[in-house]
Amino acid sequence: MRAAVLAAGGKVLGDMIAGIGCGRRTEALMCCGVRMESKGIETKTLLTMLGPVPFARSRFECSLCGKPWYPGDEELDVVDTTRSPGVRRMMGRAGSKSTFKEGRDDLKIYAGLTVSAKDVERVAEGLGHQVERWLTDERNALLKQEEPSDPAEAISLLYVSYDGTGVPMIPRELKGRRGKQADGTAKTREVKLGCVFTQTTTDEAGFPVRDPHSTTFVGAIESAGEFGKRIYAEAVRRGLLSALQVVILGDAARWIHGLAEEYFPGAIQIVDLYHAREHVSNLCRLLFSPSEPLVLRWRARWWTALDEGKVEKIIAQAQSNLPRDQETKEKAEKEINFLTENKERMRYVDFRTQGLFVGSGVVEAGCKTIIGQRLKQSGMEWSVRGANAIIALRCLILSGRWEEFWEARCG
Repeated sequence: MRAAVLAAGGKVLGDMIAGIGCGRRTEALMCCGVRMESKGIETKTLLTMLGPVPFARSRFECSLCGKPWYPGDEELDVVDTTRSPGVRRMMGRAGSKSTFKEGRDDLKIYAGLTVSAKDVERVAEGLGHQVERWLTDERNALLKQEEPSDPAEAISLLYVSYDGTGVPMIPRELKGRRGKQADGTAKTREVKLGCVFTQTTTDEAGFPVRDPHSTTFVGAIESAGEFGKRIYAEAVRRGLLSALQVVILGDAARWIHGLAEEYFPGAIQIVDLYHAREHVSNLCRLLFSPSEPLVLRWRARWWTALDEGKVEKIIAQAQSNLPRDQETKEKAEKEINFLTENKERMRYVDFRTQGLFVGSGVVEAGCKTIIGQRLKQSGMEWSVRGANAIIALRCLILSGRWEEFWEARCG
């Protein structure tokens, strides 16, 4: 019954598109400065959501360069493809959500479409590149914006959070790159992922509550400088220029705070509390090992001081307990320097009093769901181009902008 209904629908669809891009044209089609010549009717079979459908349309050709042109293909958005827009949309979404083989199988089971895993890969990555071009045009326009587009809708509290996570790459993408392997080589390239969300309320206990459906994501394998433009433009799109307060959440990596100071001056910068606790734990192990009870006692004491924003207290007590071993002492001093450099970003009692988030869990969860679940599965290796295409798709979909992209294409 399903096959029969789809076949009947395919027949109706074929009748509907018959004649599109055929017949005499009122305007001349020009190429290389000359009028293109009509070469008659040429038919190709389109794979649609209703099954294969024949599409006959006029073919024109340039007498100088030989370039063919099918006006009907442009009208139906099937230039250089035999997949309908609806099928490409399904293939792009399927390829972004799971492996290309799983996407192929899902399309067969759920939609009755027979395509290869390679087809899913080509279409998904092709759409990802289209998404990235669309976002690039949008970003370039936003980077020129100096005034809020709608100052009447000022956001009370805007959060910007970003982080990095590694993605396994094919060998040619790793040549000459330093990494964490025993021989100093790299197996991954860093994806920089950012998110923007808003907060308007706190719960009964005074803890911050993220606004539902307010989180959007951007990301790519690119330099910190290029990513800075990307995350700044997204923040502008979300209302940065009219926001009453901006908060930057992240770990203490220098590039994170460097971008904060360059693109978000005046924002409150907060080092993720759990990241800060890891550094304090490392410091305790360096100062008080091998006595585990002593390590645990000082860790509890300093975590409390950290919660109270008393970073100077931790620094002073750590300096008075430096070990004699030179190597261990240098490692401990490095952790102390970390606390010293970031103490103003660790005033957690003040941040909590203001009802602010002190953890970067949103972007860390994004690294796991957007990047990890799709691009870091066992045996996977990516090219930068392929990875960035899938990242663009996944960020767009999880940001709730998939429909917006397709409407823009139709426009």
